[in-house]
Amino acid sequence: MDFNVKKLASDAGVFFTRAVQFTEEKLGQAEKTELDAHLENLLARADSTKNWTEKIFRQTEVLLQPNPIDHTGARIEEFLFEKLDRKLPSRTTNGELLGQYMLEAANDFGPGSPYGSTLIKVGESQRRLGGAEREFMHTSAINFLTPLRNFLEGDWRTISKERRLLQNRRLDLDACKARLKKAKAAEAKAAAEHELRVAQTEFDRQAEVTRLLLEGISSTHVHHLRCLHEFVEAQATYYAQCHQYMQDLQKQLGSANGESFPNTFGVNTNTGAPASPSAAATLPVIPTPGGTGANSLEPDTLKIEEVQPPATGTRKAKVLYDYDAADTSELSLLADELITVYTVPGMDPDWLIGERGNQKGKVPVTYLELLS
Repeated sequence: MDFNVKKLASDAGVFFTRAVQFTEEKLGQAEKTELDAHLENLLARADSTKNWTEKIFRQTEVLLQPNPIDHTGARIEEFLFEKLDRKLPSRTTNGELLGQYMLEAANDFGPGSPYGSTLIKVGESQRRLGGAEREFMHTSAINFLTPLRNFLEGDWRTISKERRLLQNRRLDLDACKARLKKAKAAEAKAAAEHELRVAQTEFDRQAEVTRLLLEGISSTHVHHLRCLHEFVEAQATYYAQCHQYMQDLQKQLGSANGESFPNTFGVNTNTGAPASPSAAATLPVIPTPGGTGANSLEPDTLKIEEVQPPATGTRKAKVLYDYDAADTSELSLLADELITVYTVPGMDPDWLIGERGNQKGKVPVTYLELLS
């Protein structure tokens, strides 16, 4: 090996001089050249940009890949494919995997059974949700994460390197100033002045290079602003797709439930006094001779005095709030009392028939807690 002993000794001397200068500055035993205010502000702004970009980048990664184990595995996989110069394969999302399991279960249980057919509907929706999530993750990674990573791993590293050079040039400049002060002989002063001029020139040149790089942070902000808009657009598209898929699924399941299941007792879980009745609970319906449902009759045809409780289907209910009857067809209620309730053909689903002793009348469902 060919060692340049003189260069090695020179580098060691420079390093030692800088270390001494830095130590004396920290101890207050040496003067320090201060950077101009504009450059200091640019440095502070750059540090803030780096710190917040790093936090946003890391948290966005967590958002797109919340499982820490999967996240670590994904990063390793990305690293390997990047080193091999190969395209990263599309990764199956949890939603797609869940949908696949549901479809396989439906085939096992029987696609024609109520449970199997519902599994197929839900499984297909889960696969669509998973596909939308994968597209969102892919788009966000390209349009948002990649620019942030490029800044942290590219531009910021260049800025950090030039800042370190500027720090070294400043230490060299201040060391030359200290030597000039200590020089006594004319020859030593002349040599020190020459070194000082050279150091000052190198410091000024490096300060200008660093300043230009730091002023480029403004362009970085503009670029990241565009990326942020694209991230929001991707997120909005993703959630809109999810909302549409779930609405479609609810319609499918609602239609299927209406065909397959009878109306059953429900339980009202409202905790605050309602402004107006909105039934979340219904009682078993007594079919009419013509086979029509509970809503086949107009509410006007319901005469309270002629209503008779069904042989089955009555239930106890606890009154949640006081209620004043609006007319003679309704029954006034007192909070915490127990009454018997039931429904009859022609009843508005928001109301039940309530009985208390010999008193009888319509009562709003949302004012009741149906008891088992």
